[in-house]
Amino acid sequence: MNNTTPQNSASLTVFFDGSCPLCIQEIGFYRRRRGADDIDWVDVSAEDAATPAGVLRAVPSLSRCDAMARFHVMDADGTLHSGGDAFARLWSALPAFRIVGAVARVQPIRWLLNKAYDGFLRFRPGLQRLAAEKS
Repeated sequence: MNNTTPQNSASLTVFFDGSCPLCIQEIGFYRRRRGADDIDWVDVSAEDAATPAGVLRAVPSLSRCDAMARFHVMDADGTLHSGGDAFARLWSALPAFRIVGAVARVQPIRWLLNKAYDGFLRFRPGLQRLAAEKS
């Protein structure tokens, strides 16, 4: 399911950049895992995902620009998480990664994961170019 708005019954909503070859590969990996059908997957690059002003229809407090620049997920209660915290939430929602997700949410692992994600963002443009060349 490639939604542009989250379903209320999902335990988690994942916002991803469907125009990024690197993101598509990674999200595809997670979407093939058991439990992924219980997650809403929102392609923020989709034409109808945002208003003309660039605000995501699914989460008015999140702009399309911000959603494409950094990984975000939203809990069923509407709490938005980004970066390493977002990955920890995603892993917690998938049975095969549940233990990793639980560990990743504990300090100081959580802090380290967020710092590692921030570091990764510096290399992301180059990795995106490499992924595009392989596609």
